Parts: sequence; structure tokens; C-alpha cells
Amino acid sequence: MNSTALYGDLKGGKLLLAAFVLALANFMVVLDMTIANVSVPHITGSLAVSSSQGTWVITSYAVAEAICVPLTGWLAGRFGAVRIFTVSLIGFTVFSVLCGLSNSLAMLVICRIGQGIFGGPIMPLTQMLLMRIFPPEKQSQAMGMWAMTTVVGPILGPILGGTISDNLSWHWIFFINIPVGIFCAVGAMRLLKVAETPIAKLKVDSIGLALLILWIGALQLMLDLGHERDWFNSGFICALAVIMVIGFVVFVIWEMTEKHPVVNIHIFKHKGFTIATMSLAFAFGAFFGSIVLIPQWLQYNLGYTATWAGYLTATMGFGSLTMSPIVAKLATKHDPRALASFGLMILGGVTLMRAFWTTDADFMSLAWPQIIQGFAVPFFFIPLTNIALGAVRPDEIASAAGLMNFVRTMAGAIGASIAVTIWDDHSKLARSEIVSTMHTESTQQQLVQHGLSPESALGVISSLVDKEALTLSVNHVFLIFAMIFIFAGLIIWLCPKPKGSVGAEHVH
Repeated sequence: MNSTALYGDLKGGKLLLAAFVLALANFMVVLDMTIANVSVPHITGSLAVSSSQGTWVITSYAVAEAICVPLTGWLAGRFGAVRIFTVSLIGFTVFSVLCGLSNSLAMLVICRIGQGIFGGPIMPLTQMLLMRIFPPEKQSQAMGMWAMTTVVGPILGPILGGTISDNLSWHWIFFINIPVGIFCAVGAMRLLKVAETPIAKLKVDSIGLALLILWIGALQLMLDLGHERDWFNSGFICALAVIMVIGFVVFVIWEMTEKHPVVNIHIFKHKGFTIATMSLAFAFGAFFGSIVLIPQWLQYNLGYTATWAGYLTATMGFGSLTMSPIVAKLATKHDPRALASFGLMILGGVTLMRAFWTTDADFMSLAWPQIIQGFAVPFFFIPLTNIALGAVRPDEIASAAGLMNFVRTMAGAIGASIAVTIWDDHSKLARSEIVSTMHTESTQQQLVQHGLSPESALGVISSLVDKEALTLSVNHVFLIFAMIFIFAGLIIWLCPKPKGSVGAEHVH
């Protein structure tokens, strides 16, 4: 990928406007990762599907995006970065319209996959194009602005998603992309022509790409459908598991021997990169799983509106915003392994706090873990990225950053699927345990004495038992996640002590 910049072609107001277009495009894509989280109960209600099926709306987008991120470099080299960026924006906007018009779960999931396919290249391309239009002395400020949009997106996502779902309808969480997408696409065509990259006839590893789609598709289908099909008691799920394992093994062997691999697996030979990426995958899986689960639990169980669930979820953002620049400074002076381990241990601690939540918890006792979590997130994100990218050769940094993004996004989708599955399965178990120890008849008689009919009394008891079971189950999931965070915080010490540091431009 040619990164010789064209400083000077864009000056003053035009340069600022071009930078704004790039930052806004990145913001839109990041926002779409979290905007649907708080809207899942609205979507499942209006399409009459279960909460575990509603989560497909989130995971399908993440998986499609993950598959497209490694392709970005090839696409930009083959067709030109600005062209691909513009096409991606148009495609993303079109699929946003279709998502908003969806009237069935199947259509919505297919359109979310389309959104993810076109959204995947936008994030890395906005970074690359910012580096091309700004002179070297201004690049770190430009990257700072880019990083802010990446951090602010997940904060505003739940608030916007909640407010729109409650006051308009969930369809509008997708329609709001239309003006932004059109503005960015027109802006890119008008302003960024001068930053176009040279194109060359590059070979694409089509077999590697086909294998990648095959095994990831099988894995995600297995995770999403396993719960309904009773896991390995279903022939279909067993077939998917076999396809996934064989596909993965063949994919690894193929990519090891391919001259232009779609995913450069050789980078895993660097111990520092492998362990940091593994730690990031575990931590991000648990992190994303909990940010998908919390808004659903708040709405189904505590009677929160989507708006208030959004506010609660967003309290995490203030800590992240405050700490990101501080951690970036600390990372240059202190051992990044210690910083990452510290952040992950705090995340383990706050997740443990959540494992003792009750059905009568008030807003602040639910918000405190979110607020503390916000302060901890930059401690694991920034140092882990620095360790991983500092462990590879300079010419491998672009591939390594793409590979890390891919692993992180996949881990998030897997974490979300597993979280919702365990939550659902364990709540059935918890319910039968509560029922077996309860004296239903005496409780029912007491309620009847207070003026309820026997049927109403049973209904009240049943809904209380359901709420308790869901809460016990959500606590169980958080206990597992707390262990995963602590495990991720410990394995980071297996990394060799990092020697070099990495420029901030690759920190996502």
C-alpha cells in the first residue's frame, strides 16, 4: 500500500473538511456496532423472536465486518483507497436503508451482513487517508481526532439507540445513517480525489478467502443456532462443527503456504504479538458480551426503558475519554504488560461486582461498575496494542494491525453469542431450582388473602421467579467473565518485555 502523502494538495478549510468527512464516516461505522445493543428488546418484540435470536442483529454485523477488514489492503491496492472508501460508504448507506425497512428477522440479519461487509473497510481506510492528507508534523493530532470518534461512538450509540427506539421506532436507528452516509460519500468524491492511491493488478488469495468465510460462517451459525437446536444433540450443529474444524485447519495450512495470503498467519510466530492478541481476544470477548447483555437484562428484568438502559450503558464512556490520553502517555514510560494487567484485573473486579447484582438494585449501584470499567478499558486496549505491534517487524505492522482487528471483532461476536446462550440456558436451570425449594401454595394463599384471585397470585409468583432466575443467571455469566478477565490479565506476563514502542497511528 503506497502511503506517500500528498501534503499541500489540501489546505486550510478544505483539509479540515476532508478530515471531518473521514472522522464522521468512522464515527458512523463505530456507532452502528453499539446502537443496536439497547434496541434488541424492541426489535425482538416487533419481529416476535426470542432474545437470543435478537442478538444475531449484533453478531451478524460484527462477523461480516471482521471478514472484510483483512481484505481492505488488497482492495485499496487493486482499486484505489478513495474509490473503495466511497463505494463502501454508498453500500453501507444502502444497506442501512434496507435494515430500516426490514419486516422479518431474516431480512434484517441479511441486511446487517451487507452493512458489515461495506462497513469493514471504512475504519482502516479512514486511518490511512488521514495519514495521506496531513503532513507528518500534524499526523498525531489527526490521529487523536480519529481516536476520539472511535471512543465517542460506543458512548453515544446506546443513548441514541435507546432514545430513538423509545420515541420513534427501532427502524430509525438505521435511517439516521442516510444523511451522514450521503454527506460523507459526496465529501469523499469532491475532496479526496487528490489522495487517491496508485492501483496495481494484485493477486487475491480467493481460496484463502473462501475458506475464511466457510469456517467463520460455520462457527457463527453454530453459536447462534446451537442454543435452539439443543447443541450437539442436533445433526445440523454437529455438521457445522465438523465444517468449522476442517475448514479452519485447511485454512491455516493454505495460508502458511500461500504467497499473497488473505490473512498473514506468519505474524503469529512473534511470541509478543500472539500472547497480546490472545489476551485481547479473551478480554474483548468478555467485554463485548457484557455490553450486549446488560441493556437486555435491564429492560427485560428491571423494567428500564431503552433510553435509560442507554444512559446506564453510556456512563462507561466518560472514564474512557478521560483516561485514553493519560494511558497513551503512561504507555511510553512504563512496562505496558503491567498497565495491561492492571486494567484487566480492574475489569475482572468490576465484573465480579456485577455477579452480585439483585433485582432491586438502584441506578447508581448498577452504574458504578460501568463508570469504573470506563476508566479501566484504555489500560487494556492501548498497552496490548502497543505490545502486539511492537513485537513485529516494521514491514509487518499493517498486516498485524489488520489481523488484531479481525481477531478482536470475531472475539466480540463470539463473546456476545456465548453470553446470551449461557444466560438463557442457565435461567431455565435456576428457575427449576427456585421452584423446587419454594412453598408455592402457602405464598399463593397469602396473596389470595390480600385480595388477588388464585390465577393472578400464581401469575405474580411466576413473574417473580422468572425475574430472580434471570438475575441469578446473569450473575453466573458475570462470574465466568470475571474469571476470563483475570486469566487475560495473567497470561500477558508470558510476553517478552517489549523493546520498541509503536506509533499511535496503529492504535485502534
